[in-house]
Amino acid sequence: MPRLFSVALPPWLTHALRAQRGPVPWNAVLRGALAAGPLLLTAVLAGRESVGVMAALGAMLAGINDRPGSRRTAVHRIGVPGLAGAAGLVVGTYAGEGLGAVPLTLILTALGLLAGAVSAVGPVSSGAGTQLLVAAAIGAGMPLPEPGWQRALFFLAGCAWLIVLRLALPTPGALAHDFRFDGERVAVADVYDAIAELLAAAGGEQAGARRAALTAALDHAQDALAGPRLRRYASSSAERRLRAQYAAALPLAEAATALAWAGDALPARTAEGPRRLAVAVRTGEPCGPLPAPARSVPGLRALDDALLHAAETFDRGGKQTGGKQTGSEQAGSRQTGGRNTDGKKSRSDKADDRHNAALHSDAGTNPLDRGARQTAHKGLRLRPLRVKALLRTVTGPGGREYGFRVALCYGASAAVAQALHHVHWYWLPATAVFLVKPDLGPLVSRVLNRAAGTVLGALVFAGFAAVLPRPEGLVALVAISGALIPVATRHFAAQTAVVTVLVLALVMVGGEPEASWSRIGETLLACAIVLIVGHLPAPGQRGGNVRARLDAATDAAHAYLTHVLSGADDRAARWALRREAYRKLAEARAAIDRAAAELPTLARHTEGTGEVAATLERLVDTTTACAVHLDDTGRLTPRHTERLATLLDELVEQRERAGLADPPADLLSA
Repeated sequence: MPRLFSVALPPWLTHALRAQRGPVPWNAVLRGALAAGPLLLTAVLAGRESVGVMAALGAMLAGINDRPGSRRTAVHRIGVPGLAGAAGLVVGTYAGEGLGAVPLTLILTALGLLAGAVSAVGPVSSGAGTQLLVAAAIGAGMPLPEPGWQRALFFLAGCAWLIVLRLALPTPGALAHDFRFDGERVAVADVYDAIAELLAAAGGEQAGARRAALTAALDHAQDALAGPRLRRYASSSAERRLRAQYAAALPLAEAATALAWAGDALPARTAEGPRRLAVAVRTGEPCGPLPAPARSVPGLRALDDALLHAAETFDRGGKQTGGKQTGSEQAGSRQTGGRNTDGKKSRSDKADDRHNAALHSDAGTNPLDRGARQTAHKGLRLRPLRVKALLRTVTGPGGREYGFRVALCYGASAAVAQALHHVHWYWLPATAVFLVKPDLGPLVSRVLNRAAGTVLGALVFAGFAAVLPRPEGLVALVAISGALIPVATRHFAAQTAVVTVLVLALVMVGGEPEASWSRIGETLLACAIVLIVGHLPAPGQRGGNVRARLDAATDAAHAYLTHVLSGADDRAARWALRREAYRKLAEARAAIDRAAAELPTLARHTEGTGEVAATLERLVDTTTACAVHLDDTGRLTPRHTERLATLLDELVEQRERAGLADPPADLLSA
């Protein structure tokens, strides 16, 4: 039956109903089940329930930050917020014991200003700021017998226990290889899959979405390989191989982006090579023969050269002992006369020819090989993040605006909670912290999901608390809730419901009365405070975070375009600049999408920024196409130059309409 009418829901409501999808992360579920519950059980058996509550809280908050990725990245993502949470416990405990309501509120407000401003640096800093404020409120308000330094130690112990589980437990299927690098291996393989998808989508409507997916895959792999390390460079052959395979993907991604920019559909076999390389990364086996694309245009010639380089890289990393064949040897054994059935040489055959020629020449003179080696050795960071740059981010428009909002919400919630003289007053400011975090979604979406999740979680816990034996039933409830957190993080309301159940169980194990109904009232009050404060007029221009990220993306695009047009032959620097430009654009796009889903009173402050981001994306795509064409012919076609001029003119007009500052003058004259 035809639909007579359809209702278009406003963006702020559709965002609240949106949930992430994907397979269940069973390894994270197992870690969650083995984290808070067993720690609490051990403390209960030892007669130290309050110690178990602190350790379980540390494990719970660490579980919220336990996301997919490499082990080294997980240590950073979980450990830094854990240290911040321990510091918050110390400050909150001693301030709560020695200060009255007014000075305590002022201290918490100052902490909110600091943590909010620091949160503008990035996701890990945002998690650290959140745990600092949540732990400070708990330390100031939760009545426990241990002094502040002991609470911090037990909190850190819970966080460290989850890190140990993350490092020790392999992911499914990882035992077939070196399980230390299973996260890195999956991330690199996903890059090759994303390249194949972009090549397959070239000339179609999905090309833009596939290019964005490739950017996300490259960002994820870059972070996975660049996690914290004891040594400066890779110390094992497995890690060196993965870094070389990632570096080999960069020229492939560059060629694929240029081909997608050209807008012409490609033969299906063009995407087959990257798909086989993805399988080789996942299995650790040689890549075998790679189909050779026709070398008819600069983009296809660049893709062909990149596939040849990848075949060499995989062959060097795929040599085995015990009589196993390399990729090139296997390719030759399955070919007729060293060629594919269509009469063209495979990539592995060409790799053999090139490898033999390299024995009699200096292979380092090839810019692609030289750039890949430099990238694999040093990584993609042009320079480490300096203290001056961090301070500029913290004190910039985004940091000031976010810090101001967090300080107002956190301080007002603490003041109201203490004025009400409630025994569990810490719940109100702790709830406000999660509500005011912009990286969890638009403001109204966060408020709706938090309210719904708290009501659901409190009702579920009230039902269980009426029938479960104590304390063993509550300990089991904590373990089950810990296992559900990795799945519940896909939607803020679900995460809130699970965390509410877990926290209410911990409160009862710690000796306090059941508090389901008071939690509902305090959460609704926190929602009202954050809604009011979030819509108050603020000093300066609203949308500071969006504008700051757009300015950073513009600067990165400018640096990339300048390098390409300069004719420099440093591929490693070019790829690093290209990665930085796309990463900054992705961060800006995410901030813009969140701002666009706010209520109209807030969304209007960032109107027009989406068009600026789209133009910047097209500019970076065009710059990539220019780089590939310059490599091939040494000069640009009128199509490239006209497209650059048009995009730069559009960028000026759109930034003016959006109320942004003019782009760099040398960008316009490029």
